[in-house]
Amino acid sequence: MNSEFEKSLGELLLPVDDDTDYIPLLSEEEEDDLSKMNVPDVLPLLPLRNTVLFPGVVIPITVGRNRSLKLVQDVYKKNKILGAISQLDATVEDPQIDDLYKVGTVAQILKILEMPDGSTSVIIQGRKRFQLEDILTDKPYHVAKIKTLEDKKEDPKEEAKAVAAALKDLAIKIIKLSSNIPTEATFAVRNIESPSFLINFLASNSELKLIEKQKLLEMDSVSERGLYLLEHLSKEVQMLELKNDIQSKVKTDLDQQQREFLLHQQMKTIQDELGGNPLDQEISEYRKKSKTKLWSKEIKEGFLKELDKLQRLNPATGEYSVQVNYIQTMLELPWNEYTKDNFNLKRASKILEKDHFGLDKVKERILEHLAVLKLKGDMKSPILCLVGPPGVGKTSLGKSIGEALGRKYVRMSLGGLHDEAEIRGHRKTYIGAMPGRIIQNLKKAKSSNPVFVLDEIDKVGKDAQGDPSSALLEVLDPEQNGTFHDNFLEFDYDLSKVMFIATANTTSGIHPALIDRMEIIYVSGYLVEEKVEIGRKHLIPKQLFNHGIKKELIFFPKKVLERMVENYTRESGVRQLDKVISKILRVVAKQLAFDETVEKKLTLERIHEILGPPRFLKDKFLDNNFAGVVTGLAWTATGGEILFVETSLSKGEGKLTLTGNLGEVMKESAIIALEFLKSHSATLDMESKIFSNWNVHIHVPEGAIPKDGPSAGVTMITSIASAFTQQKVKKYMAMTGEITLRGKVLPVGGIKEKILAAKRAGIKNLIISKENQKDVEEIKDIYREGLSFQYVEDITEVLKYALTDEKVRNPLNIT
Repeated sequence: MNSEFEKSLGELLLPVDDDTDYIPLLSEEEEDDLSKMNVPDVLPLLPLRNTVLFPGVVIPITVGRNRSLKLVQDVYKKNKILGAISQLDATVEDPQIDDLYKVGTVAQILKILEMPDGSTSVIIQGRKRFQLEDILTDKPYHVAKIKTLEDKKEDPKEEAKAVAAALKDLAIKIIKLSSNIPTEATFAVRNIESPSFLINFLASNSELKLIEKQKLLEMDSVSERGLYLLEHLSKEVQMLELKNDIQSKVKTDLDQQQREFLLHQQMKTIQDELGGNPLDQEISEYRKKSKTKLWSKEIKEGFLKELDKLQRLNPATGEYSVQVNYIQTMLELPWNEYTKDNFNLKRASKILEKDHFGLDKVKERILEHLAVLKLKGDMKSPILCLVGPPGVGKTSLGKSIGEALGRKYVRMSLGGLHDEAEIRGHRKTYIGAMPGRIIQNLKKAKSSNPVFVLDEIDKVGKDAQGDPSSALLEVLDPEQNGTFHDNFLEFDYDLSKVMFIATANTTSGIHPALIDRMEIIYVSGYLVEEKVEIGRKHLIPKQLFNHGIKKELIFFPKKVLERMVENYTRESGVRQLDKVISKILRVVAKQLAFDETVEKKLTLERIHEILGPPRFLKDKFLDNNFAGVVTGLAWTATGGEILFVETSLSKGEGKLTLTGNLGEVMKESAIIALEFLKSHSATLDMESKIFSNWNVHIHVPEGAIPKDGPSAGVTMITSIASAFTQQKVKKYMAMTGEITLRGKVLPVGGIKEKILAAKRAGIKNLIISKENQKDVEEIKDIYREGLSFQYVEDITEVLKYALTDEKVRNPLNIT
């Protein structure tokens, strides 16, 4: 039974107020009096929402509609008689004849109550059933022509009494089973003498739906009405008995887990009785969603098979949660769902130029791809790898590319990744299994053609769990990634429309097979002038916004920015410059917060005051008068730098000493250089015996910094030759290149970075391998301005261009 019925049974115990003109319990004589009352053929109609009034039953109703309020007030002043009839649809505000049931109850208003919240409640009592024949008027409220209905005379009356007795027993049983109804209510139910009133009372307060209550009201036979209600109350008794049976099984104090289990059991029992199950509803939702997915026939059949498996599983098992996770992942993935590319090339070019300074090759490659897409309509996305020092904008470029193409953007950091399952996913048989991060990111992007940045691909690890680099081979192969296999999904996923952009600081840490699959684009560092422009156009506006400072309050002159770049940063990119600008603006923000005066134009003195003494001194060419000192060019992860190779000689037996924290490759270059000079001493006009009479010590300054690589070969051989011949090296000369025992000069990498380092140091002449000439020609003129290049093929050419005929003032007596 519902709480309404329980409350009504409880109210039977309340004493009757002396002022009331009604009693809740009717005897058979009183019921006869009600049925014999004269009812006019025309009655005002009061539409009822969500309830049905039965003869003899007293119910309170809340009157909300103005029309109904007017009706109640008018009737209460006259004979207090009206017709109460239920609406078919409770949401209809102004019901017409077609919106009402055809059978209602003649009612008498017993009392009107004004409630504290301002609403009006009316207590009415049902008198007699009637049939609605016609609506005569609807202003100011409905007035209808009715016909009263009489209950079917049944002979003998024993059947109705038997049904009433059975109902009374069931009601008493419900009172005993329910803990919410006081046991005293039993006496009240027993004292109801009239069978028809008992049936009407129990029907009015039962859990039956409105349509079923209306069906009861329309029944002419009291015994039929009783039998219908008896069936319903029997189910209620069974439900209460079932509930009490479950509760009786657990009589000890319940902890939280036991309590939850009991509640689930009760819920399951109730759901089974009512015929509804949330699990079935959930599976129905999955099935409904699957119809909207753009799956192939194979995937659709596989999904439905897995869904059927889920339906058979017990929710208490661990496998159930794994299966639910799998189903949800399949539904959330954007299978064959793509965003539309924006083919406005001018707009794309403008976005790329606005967000990044330089990086011309990358921008050109993106625009080429867009152009082909625009012409052809469909094309496999390129797989690019941006290689360059930190802080030059490789990662942030991916976001700009996504905006330019009109695609979603996702980023996945590969730094420190060492488990192959991070790429391919785990098999779904394990509890806690997940798809790989490629699939997870596509699920977040909600698109199968995003711009996908694979950050720090050169820092992928490898251990006993597998080699993620090998798993990336399938992802980054245009011929294979159309059928990428994730272990969790167990179906092939098409990655061919995804634009993968990998980033790396160097290619040395990347798997060779991966390099073969990607289009490598080298992103070099910036000139001082470029850094100043980047700072002025991008970094300063960004940091002004981040610090809440208006641009009118502070101004960075060009000279100040140049000083910040040269003396407070040493990098190829602009990450440190961004931090320096942020430091200055924090000081300005503090001054503004304290209402102090702020100088609008920054000066060099103010920069020194805020940032302190210069952290870095500009690399400069050392103009010295010593033989054996040569300027070389080196590439580091932060860009190009100049280095000095110093050679000194001492009396001895030809021993070679190397210092300066040199790596194995660099040591080998020194050995090759010395051996070449020994074997070609005659060609170079040097006495062969001097090599056995003098010890050679080669040192590369800044010994705390590890150094390695073959590009210092030409620098070392020039340094040794200068020391033995005591010939000075030409002024403002630097060089880079690998050497062989045959005397060949081989090409090296990082040419642009090395050229930038040479410009910063004031170098004017560069000696590099002939094979590097193509690399120099690819560099913009602005980077080469003020530099002259000597392209060499062998060591003799290097010594010819590098050494002067001038010897030092106090030459050693080398014999």
